[in-house]
Amino acid sequence: MAHAWRYPAVFRSAVLAADPTPQPVSLDEAARQANEAAGWVEENWSTWLNTGLRILLILVVAFVLRMLVRRALTKLIERMNRSAQAVEGTALGGLLVNAERRRQRSEAIGSVLRSVSSFVILGTAGLMILGAFSIDLAPLLASAGVAGVAIGFGARNLVTDFLSGVFMILEDQYGVGDSIDAGVASGEVVEVGLRVTKLRGDNGEIWYVRNGEIKRIGNLSQGWATANIDVTVRPSEDLDHVRAVITTAAEAMAKEEPWNERLWGPVEILGLNEVLLDSMTVRLSAKTMPGKSLGVERELRWRIKRAFDAEGIRIVGGLPQQSDDEPKPDPTAGMAAPSAFASTTSPQSAAATPLTPPATPGPVTPGPNLTK
Repeated sequence: MAHAWRYPAVFRSAVLAADPTPQPVSLDEAARQANEAAGWVEENWSTWLNTGLRILLILVVAFVLRMLVRRALTKLIERMNRSAQAVEGTALGGLLVNAERRRQRSEAIGSVLRSVSSFVILGTAGLMILGAFSIDLAPLLASAGVAGVAIGFGARNLVTDFLSGVFMILEDQYGVGDSIDAGVASGEVVEVGLRVTKLRGDNGEIWYVRNGEIKRIGNLSQGWATANIDVTVRPSEDLDHVRAVITTAAEAMAKEEPWNERLWGPVEILGLNEVLLDSMTVRLSAKTMPGKSLGVERELRWRIKRAFDAEGIRIVGGLPQQSDDEPKPDPTAGMAAPSAFASTTSPQSAAATPLTPPATPGPVTPGPNLTK
């Protein structure tokens, strides 16, 4: 074993593997290994330095760009909020949007944009760093593409919900406080998320609706609503008088609180909607605050009924109403006709009376004119 170092390196490795006992290293061998290590470091230090500087530059640029993009997105969201606040100062702005809706919408938009920008920037930086290490990115990108396709097929419902939520928020289709009809459920929007929308129904129940399941949306709180009323009166009423009474009642209602805020336009008399033999229908229409049309319709019916009662105009409906000029029905119409059997002297009564049997005859006394 003392002369093992004289053999070639292959035999020395075999001997060292067979004998795990550490062997002493000569000074010449140590010097040679040190020179090789120093030469290898001297040969590759420039490559290491270039690679390190390149990675450092990529990281610095990525983080600086990410910070600038996030700051720009934050300023954009703040500008959107300021625009909404400017609209809120107008007559209709406070009714179209509210603070909670603006806050949730801005937070959702900002979160989505910041997440997308961070993913794109940091993902690109990661690929550039791998390229700096001379790693072939083609297999990695191909594997990532296949994995993305597989995940997309497996979680297509989740992807659909997320994309639908993003476009819904960006397009501002509805927000917190709106009353909507989403097809699968209807109610007031309580919370808007990227995957699920939370609704409160008419009976207080909470509906969790996936955004991907919403095929159509009817927003009952945006813009304005319409109150439609049909008033049915007798065909003999004076139409000009009816129009004047309705107009007076509607104008009085529009000047009182809180109807002056809920009515966004004058009550219009559209004309006769239906004319029948026993009635005619007058249609009214009014533009109202969103979600307040039912209350306006009830109040307007109440006032029109009171005004008609004061003017002697009768509202009809259902069964045909009889006019005051028509003769009253004969009270004896429902009575049965008199019977011939009611009179004891009528032939029918006599014929129905049982016959009285004749009396028993007595002995016959011959008269004086009878002779033998």
